[in-house]
Amino acid sequence: MFKKILVPLDGSELAAKILPHITELAKTFNAQVTLLHCCHTEAFGVGEASPGVVAAAPEAEKKVCETFLSKTANDLKGQGVNVDFVCVEGVPPREIIAYAQKNNMDLIAMASHGKGEVAWVLGSTAEKVVSHATVPVLIFRVMEVKPPMLKEEFFLGA
Repeated sequence: MFKKILVPLDGSELAAKILPHITELAKTFNAQVTLLHCCHTEAFGVGEASPGVVAAAPEAEKKVCETFLSKTANDLKGQGVNVDFVCVEGVPPREIIAYAQKNNMDLIAMASHGKGEVAWVLGSTAEKVVSHATVPVLIFRVMEVKPPMLKEEFFLGA
């Protein structure tokens, strides 16, 4: 069913919580997993950064990305998953969708951490991917959140 699974990761511990689920999914379907990280350094340098720091930022970010994804891919390979990785430059939702379409991915599987107090909605990247992707998207909620209090709970002090 799913032979090619794209897994966007942002480097956070929360996003990485999807990996045990992906491991099982990949083994079940004997799927190829591609880990993807978007380096978005375009806005870097706003403020007080020196021109040298701004110029070096994209290469430094790519090196960090490749190190992180290489380690993650090796961990998954050690668990028997067929995995590769790619670092791309650009705005994450746009790059995730474009990569999935260009590479004929069967599924995009990603974590959603919610937005702080507004955890009832998907994170902005996940929301954009779900809304605009041309392939199925599987969202894993990776953190427990408390729903907002009901009006009665608020007024009764529950």
